[in-house]
Amino acid sequence: MKLKITVDGKLYEVDVEVSEPERARPGFVAPIGHVRVPAAAAAVVAPGAAAAAEAVADEAKVCRSPFAGTVSRVEVEIGRQVAPNEPLIVLEAMKMETVITAPVDGKIAKINVAAGDAVQQGRVLIEFE
Repeated sequence: MKLKITVDGKLYEVDVEVSEPERARPGFVAPIGHVRVPAAAAAVVAPGAAAAAEAVADEAKVCRSPFAGTVSRVEVEIGRQVAPNEPLIVLEAMKMETVITAPVDGKIAKINVAAGDAVQQGRVLIEFE
């Protein structure tokens, strides 16, 4: 690939070699500060986080942590009915807060974390009925 670059008023033509294939772009891009984790993707766990990933009967009825962080706030309570993309938990990592939203429509059966808890990627945060 050839590129033309201007530096201090001088035009340079450079050859750039792409060493990695371009990654496929996701079909859904969450708003800044929000993360939507599809149930199928939530089951994928990083190699070092296998111990943190608990086995559950139905992956479609859980919300897992998409990354390691600290729970800033829990926005729901047990028994509450939630809709897809409704805020559930706010996670903080590297001084940035990310809102974890409901992957499914359902009723909150169990909340496995509290504000201040450190969580690993793949940990079950909330279970649905």
